[in-house]
Amino acid sequence: MRRSMTSLDYMEKTTMPFANHLVFPDNARRLAAPFLTMISFMIGTGAYAQDADAGRAVFHRCAICHSAEQGENRIGPSLFGVVGRKAASLPDFPYSTAMQNAGLTWTPDVLDHFLTNPQAAVPGTRMSFPGLSDPKDRANLIAYLTTLQDSQ
Repeated sequence: MRRSMTSLDYMEKTTMPFANHLVFPDNARRLAAPFLTMISFMIGTGAYAQDADAGRAVFHRCAICHSAEQGENRIGPSLFGVVGRKAASLPDFPYSTAMQNAGLTWTPDVLDHFLTNPQAAVPGTRMSFPGLSDPKDRANLIAYLTTLQDSQ
């Protein structure tokens, strides 16, 4: 009888191809999956060094709708201080209902996921940007966004 592919099986086939060569006791494979995913991500992406200056150049794609200045909203909200901020939390910006209900905090990992494909990450978002497919561009952009903080 053929069993269906679980999400873990899919993840292992797509992001952890080397996992098939490792021998695990029955449940250890499932327990090791997060660790193996992290290792695979580091190997697969080349563990990109983040470059805030290169991220500033990537930000030009965002600057059509977003500002890097505190309190300056455009079509999209200001991205000043976005890293670590709760989604849809600027009081003077009219967020979509989808973004208000998303329950996200913009950590680097959440930003990376969102920036890959905003509409898939938060269905119903008004953000029409198709996403950044290059992990290096996303890492650099997030490094730049991290610099947009009060200097205290």
